[in-house]
Amino acid sequence: MANFSIATVFIASFSLLLALTHSFSPESPTDRRILVLLDDLALKSSHSIFFSSLQARGFELDFKLSDDPKIALQRYGQHLYDGLILFSPTTERFGGSLDVAAILDFVDSGKDLIVAADATASDLIRNIAAECGVDFDEDPSAVVIDHGSYAVSGTEGDHTLIAADDFIQSDVLLGSTKIEAPVLFKGIGHSLNPSNSLVLKVLSASPSAYSANPKSKLSTPPSLSGSSISLVSVVQARNNARAVFSGSLDLFSNKFFKSPVQKAGSSNKYAKSGNQQFVTELSKWVFHERGHLKAVNVRHHRVGETDEPAIYRITDDLEYFVEIYEWSGSSWEPYVANDVQVQFYMMSPYVLKTMSTNKKGLYHVSFKVPDVYGVFQFKVEYQRLGYTSLSLAKQIPVRPFRHNEYERFIPTAFPYYGASFSMMAGFFLFSFVYLYSK
Repeated sequence: MANFSIATVFIASFSLLLALTHSFSPESPTDRRILVLLDDLALKSSHSIFFSSLQARGFELDFKLSDDPKIALQRYGQHLYDGLILFSPTTERFGGSLDVAAILDFVDSGKDLIVAADATASDLIRNIAAECGVDFDEDPSAVVIDHGSYAVSGTEGDHTLIAADDFIQSDVLLGSTKIEAPVLFKGIGHSLNPSNSLVLKVLSASPSAYSANPKSKLSTPPSLSGSSISLVSVVQARNNARAVFSGSLDLFSNKFFKSPVQKAGSSNKYAKSGNQQFVTELSKWVFHERGHLKAVNVRHHRVGETDEPAIYRITDDLEYFVEIYEWSGSSWEPYVANDVQVQFYMMSPYVLKTMSTNKKGLYHVSFKVPDVYGVFQFKVEYQRLGYTSLSLAKQIPVRPFRHNEYERFIPTAFPYYGASFSMMAGFFLFSFVYLYSK
C-alpha cells in the first residue's frame, strides 16, 4: 500500500513537472497551455475553426465542461495553465475549486483570459467582467439592435445581427493587414468603467445602435446607445496580463466565420465575414504572440569609457544603452520606435531625453549629469497602446567635485579677482599719497 502511495505521488509530481516545462516563460512568453471551459461539448465542433487555429499555432487546449468537479487552475501552488477561455455564458457556478476569486487571482498572477457572453449570460460571467472594468447591460433580456448597420439576411427585420466595422486603429492589437469585411455580431453590449483606464474598446457599435429587448417596445430610453456600446473590449493589466471580453459567443463560431456579409445601406458584398481574421489577430495579441516586449543589456558609462562606474561626478558626460525586443510568436525581433525615453531621476526628473535607435533593437542616449549631487536613478517607463509595459530602474550616486578637482582659477570668478587686486592697489596708492604728500 505504501509503495502504491509513493508511486502515485511520484507520477503526479512528474506530470506537474512536465506541464511546467511547457509553461509561460520570459524567454518564450507565448501562452501554451490553455483551459477551455464550455457549457456544452458541442461547442468543440461548432467553434472548431477557432480552436484549430490555436492548436495549429502550438497551443495545448484542455477542454472541460464548466461544471466539471475536477476543474483546478493550481496544484501545489503552481498554475497548471497559462490561459483560460470561458465559452460558458450560462454557467451559474463553476465546478471544482474555480470561482470568481480564483479567476481574478489567475489574472493577477499574469495569466490571460478570454470571456465570451451572449443574451443568456449569467451573473457569474457578468461579475467576472465587472471586476475587470467591463459592465454588461443589466437588463437580462437586452441585446444590441441596430436599424442602420445590421447585416442583410433572409430574415427581414432581424436587426440583432449586426455588421460591425468600427475597429480600434492599432496594428499591434489587430495586425497590420486591414480587416476589409465587417464582423458579424449577435449578442449583448457593454460599457467600460470610466474609472478603469486599462480597458479599451476593440470593436464598437455604430451611432445608430442601442441595447434593448427586441421583443418589446421601448418605454424608456435605453441605458446603452450609440458608439458608447462596446461589442468587444480588451484589458491589459499593470502586470501585463491580458483579457478579452466579447458580448457574443457566436462571434467565434464556424457559422459566422464562413458566412457571407453585406452591411445594410452598402453595395459591397463579401463572400466571407471578417470574423475569422478579427478573432485570430485578437487571439494572437491576448496570448502574447504579438506586442510583448523585453528589455535586456541595460548599461551606462562615461563618454569614451566602457566600464560602468560605481559613482558619477556632477557635469560628467555619460551614455545610457538598452536593448528592446518584441516577441513575434516564435522569436525575438528588434523593436523599433521613436518614443522611448529615459529619465535621470531624483524625486523628480532632472533629465528627460528621447533615445535614438539603430533599428536593430539598441537604444542609446548621451547627456551631461546635472550640477546636483545625490542618489539618482536611470528610469525607463514605457507604456504604449497594446504593448506590454516596460519599467526599468537603475540607481547610481552622483558626487560633487573634490577639493582638488576644481580649476585653480575659475573663469567666472575673474571679476572678483579683479576687485580684490584693484582694492589692494588702491589701498597702496592711497597710503603712499597720504604718507608722502605735504
